[in-house]
Amino acid sequence: MKEKILVVCPGRGTYNATELGYLKRYHGGGGAQVARLDSYRAGLGQPTISALDGAEKYSTSLHMPGDNASLLIYACALADFAAIDRDRFDVVAVTGNSMGWYLALACAGVVDFDAGAQLVNTMGGLMHEKGQGGQVVWSMSDADWHIDPVKVAEVEAVLAEASRDGRAVHVSIRLGAMVVFAADDDGMKWLMERLPKDDRFPMKLNYHAAFHSPLLDHIVPLAHAANPVADFGEGMIPAIDGTGRVWSPKGFDAEGIYDYTLGTQINRTYDFTRAVQVAAREFCPDRIAVLGPGTTLGAPVAQALIACGWRGLKGKADFQQRQVADPILVSMGMAEQRGVITG
Repeated sequence: MKEKILVVCPGRGTYNATELGYLKRYHGGGGAQVARLDSYRAGLGQPTISALDGAEKYSTSLHMPGDNASLLIYACALADFAAIDRDRFDVVAVTGNSMGWYLALACAGVVDFDAGAQLVNTMGGLMHEKGQGGQVVWSMSDADWHIDPVKVAEVEAVLAEASRDGRAVHVSIRLGAMVVFAADDDGMKWLMERLPKDDRFPMKLNYHAAFHSPLLDHIVPLAHAANPVADFGEGMIPAIDGTGRVWSPKGFDAEGIYDYTLGTQINRTYDFTRAVQVAAREFCPDRIAVLGPGTTLGAPVAQALIACGWRGLKGKADFQQRQVADPILVSMGMAEQRGVITG
């Protein structure tokens, strides 16, 4: 009997210096799919995916902006998805973080590979050219990856204070035991000064706009104009969005998922925590696979699972112990784990 797996797709910021050469290292350069992406990008006068992945050195000014990073991450993630051994594993559902929703649509078959590429590349370009503000990450976790009620109260206090003072500060993403704020430039500066500090947080995300907040209301009509509804279909695998809604194959109309993807998903909070929890509870996977590139989503996924007690998970130490012998969470961005589910 095949094992059931839930697939989680990565968002922006997951292709960093350590991921340089990801396609070459794990997928022999990417084959025909990457060749199609290269042709598409070359036709637009953009650096090709092969050139970006095959660069001699990683450059933040080249690899990190959305107009380049988005499709590069798409190429890596979709290649990882194709590498899952379907003789041993049944993908029962897909979800993703932020931009990972677009990738989840492609994995689920709601959009085909080429339409998914156009969606990702177009939205990456729009955010790069028309986006405003930025994002700041802050941790609400205690040492054992539980959400600390005191820190939750601090987040609520920060939001209340910002609202009272008329600052443009919003919750962008609920990310496991972390929260991602979206803000305009003034709000970004205020958050970096106002939020309690430790050795890592608050963390400003470079080259990120104020995703999933009203600060991007102006992007919605541009996104509709640039992406045709005809690209969206009925899907083949259930997909869980950033509100926790399950879009089951043939159980929705194309206009509905199109409007969410290019509407609410852009300018309202993305609850990745809820998406993971709903997917895990509703589809009861044997394992959860996080597509590459990068490994930064592993902790938020585990924290979301701990928060809902999935399969009796009690905390970080418990999770790490279970990972040793037979990992329940497989990060395909980790060389030592990807072989668990690849052919």
